[in-house]
Amino acid sequence: MTFTTFSPATGSRLLAVLVLGLVLSGCVTAPPKQTDDICAIFREKSGWYDATEASRQRWGVPIAVQMAIMHKESAFVGDARPPRQRLLWIIPWKRPSSAYGYSQALDSTWDAYKREAGRRRASRSDFADAADFIGWYVNKSRRVLGIGVSDAYSQYLAYHEGRGGYRRGSYRGKRWLLNAASRVAARAQRYDRQLATCREDLQSGSWWQFW
Repeated sequence: MTFTTFSPATGSRLLAVLVLGLVLSGCVTAPPKQTDDICAIFREKSGWYDATEASRQRWGVPIAVQMAIMHKESAFVGDARPPRQRLLWIIPWKRPSSAYGYSQALDSTWDAYKREAGRRRASRSDFADAADFIGWYVNKSRRVLGIGVSDAYSQYLAYHEGRGGYRRGSYRGKRWLLNAASRVAARAQRYDRQLATCREDLQSGSWWQFW
């Protein structure tokens, strides 16, 4: 039987790689356990309610709409990316877009948000920044396209297709997208009803006594 031996320098490098991997793996918060219950989400994730409320106050976009869009885009996975395409059906290839993070914002759209909203250091893997981005985007669609901030169905179509695509009606004929927008709207309504039962506790912080 033979044993592999490592020099002290090699061992140090391996240890550094392991430590770095552990650090990086802990950088992104795990998604909430109950994504169908907005009250459970906010009770589990400290600071998420305050982040969405801050976005609501800044941009006027209901918390339920913010969260419904984020659920559809990333399922609250902070480092989500579109799956890679396959070359010859086998070899992992390029990703179809630069979408990333909780909001699945594209590089170009995120850069525009940072400039216009004055958030130069914003990160797509930060929940509060993603909530603020969604508020900014939905509010701008209200101003540019005339879509109400509570109209989760139309707002999601504009979010997915871009404002230019929405104006051209690029969503027409995309049955899968229209179905997705309907699910976002239904979730926003459900989240809004749920939030009405726990908003007061979340604002006061009294829910902590139950956890």
